[in-house]
Amino acid sequence: MRIRPAEPHEYPLLQAIETASGEPFRAVGMTDIADDDPMPLEALRHAEVWVAADPDPMAWIAVVPLAGDAHVTQVSVHPDHARRRIGAALIDHVDEWARTEGLAALTLTTFRHVPWNAPYYRRLGFTEPAEPGPALVAVLAAESARGLTDRVCLRRPVGALRVTGRSPAESAG
Repeated sequence: MRIRPAEPHEYPLLQAIETASGEPFRAVGMTDIADDDPMPLEALRHAEVWVAADPDPMAWIAVVPLAGDAHVTQVSVHPDHARRRIGAALIDHVDEWARTEGLAALTLTTFRHVPWNAPYYRRLGFTEPAEPGPALVAVLAAESARGLTDRVCLRRPVGALRVTGRSPAESAG
């Protein structure tokens, strides 16, 4: 597996990966999430996007700078490649990118009680900030306006935890 920047011609494939990765939400009664549209192409164009590929993309992550942090807007791993630490490798890659960009932390919002959401990110070293700050509060408000509920903000200081034990250079190899 190699982590590399996504190519714009791959964005429709990334949307398909996101759609496939949403299917497990049906099993927990969240069909509206499973049926939700993937990240728009325009949003992908305005984010930093990396793929895990072997040789074709099997997973991806999108990040935007937000209030001095690297805000993860989406992580999607195709179900055929789940439980192989690919998502953790993508998070570690973003951690290294954020360090080189001088950003303080990785942030994200996710479902509080879905096992492969907040509990998963907590295992990767993310914690719930006591006070998320205005930028993350605005993200939660925008999500709430879209009908997303039971969400939580999570934060992990840059360099706090390397999950995969591989350097980003090894992942990019």
